[in-house]
Amino acid sequence: MNQHPPIPEELKFYITAPHECSYLQGREAVTLFADPEISLDHPTYSTLSEMGFRRSGGLVYTPRCPECQACIPTRIVVDAFKPDRSQRRNARDNGDLEIRVIDAAFSDEHIALYQRYIRARHPDGSMNVDSKEEVERFFLCDWSDTFFIEFLLEGRTIALAVVDHLSSGLSAVYTFFDPAEGRRGLGVFAVLTLVEEARRRQLPYVYLGYLIRESPKMAYKMRYQPLEQLRDGRWLPCNNP
Repeated sequence: MNQHPPIPEELKFYITAPHECSYLQGREAVTLFADPEISLDHPTYSTLSEMGFRRSGGLVYTPRCPECQACIPTRIVVDAFKPDRSQRRNARDNGDLEIRVIDAAFSDEHIALYQRYIRARHPDGSMNVDSKEEVERFFLCDWSDTFFIEFLLEGRTIALAVVDHLSSGLSAVYTFFDPAEGRRGLGVFAVLTLVEEARRRQLPYVYLGYLIRESPKMAYKMRYQPLEQLRDGRWLPCNNP
């Protein structure tokens, strides 16, 4: 794999004061941010992603908790990935969906879908917002190479994946879906589709974000094998325990 260019010397990083952890009750978190006043570019963002950073809107961040290393950056090895029995069944069950790769532009249908999803799944969270502008602020920025994958049932969008194209792969930024279609396992199907899209683009990895073994909603990533984890600056195999 090609080496990414170094981080620009002028890029500064800022660390937050301790705050409540979003994933593990009773723990404090500390977050490291790339300077939000500097507009990044594709090579720098790709390099930061290789170092375990993630993107939310224009903010690029990574956990830096001094007494906890529970958040582990992970990525799927695309060429070696083979779906397990459950994932193969999921793909068959969703074989009636139309899949479209489109430009990153939110339609009114997308916004309504997002609001239904958030209000059903995360009604008390900070992402429960009312306006299109606020949703765009969560997911888009002017320097990222972002696209959407739409999942349609009889012409109606029932799921949307927000995806960043990196030098070494695709980054799963966020996926939301119609709560009424929960039985389909659309989150799983979105990951399987991302793997196929990365394979089509001849990209080696799909970046899934942070694995947190103690958090049920973040431990699912272990199911996508072979998985790699970033430990002490090195990407290493992350096998099922």
